[in-house]
Amino acid sequence: MIIKELKTYFFNELIEIHGIDEVESFYFILTEYLHGLKRIDLALNPNFEISEEEVRKWEAIISELKTEKPIQYIIGETWFYDSKFYVNEHTLIPRPETEELVDWIVSKFPKTQNPKAITVLDIGTGTGCIPISIKKNIPQAEVFAIEISEEALKVAKRNAVENKVEVHFILQNILEVENLSLSLRAESRSLNSGKFDVIVSNPPYVRNLEKQEIKKNVLEYEPHLALFVEDNDALLFYRKIVQLAKESLTESGQLFFEINQYLGEETVELLEQLGFKNIELKKDIYGNDRMIRCNL
Repeated sequence: MIIKELKTYFFNELIEIHGIDEVESFYFILTEYLHGLKRIDLALNPNFEISEEEVRKWEAIISELKTEKPIQYIIGETWFYDSKFYVNEHTLIPRPETEELVDWIVSKFPKTQNPKAITVLDIGTGTGCIPISIKKNIPQAEVFAIEISEEALKVAKRNAVENKVEVHFILQNILEVENLSLSLRAESRSLNSGKFDVIVSNPPYVRNLEKQEIKKNVLEYEPHLALFVEDNDALLFYRKIVQLAKESLTESGQLFFEINQYLGEETVELLEQLGFKNIELKKDIYGNDRMIRCNL
């Protein structure tokens, strides 16, 4: 079979389920993943031959895509902030909005000839996409990351190795921590001062009442532990992290959050009540309240 015939078959099988734009995105992801062909290669080689064994691989993937399983889980990888990350069912799939959060942090530490060393903590790291991307782009940073899921932490450690950076990963339930600095110093000898210049978190923030808005590919496949909070305490993780950050940020330290788009005002109010200032609420590329930065 030639590639343009395969493309027609692929689209015909999936377009009613996913729509043309998403199917097109899947197609280009798979041509590169399975054959190393970028868009320009496909344009130049419309008669590229696909072997029978390769066709069977496409058919197996099509069957999984029909169940609305995320393509990132099917192929086991995704791209985030210009780096490749391994993903599986124990981790959330990194999203463009989180790339914006990372970019906001990176922009606060522009490259200079003799950059100041800083310490960074990511809480609820999942794939490790946030701390790994920060370390790659702010190499003078010493980076720590907390995660409650042992399986997710395995993924994050693998991603750090694959991306050739050092991040100190710690298995910890943030809701059980009473003193962040003491807890982390007990787990890692690398944390000397016990204070951080940056604390960042993309914690669970989707309320159960919002499940009706969630697509099947997220609701049925991505880990609910990393997604959902109870309706009556949607800011549970933010409150805990903010309380811990008050004792664990350096004098000029900054706190960054990804937030629920419907709870921007409530999150700002929480930060104000707990003594934070210079609060910036920032929209994502879709125009939703999505990020917050502040300091003490």
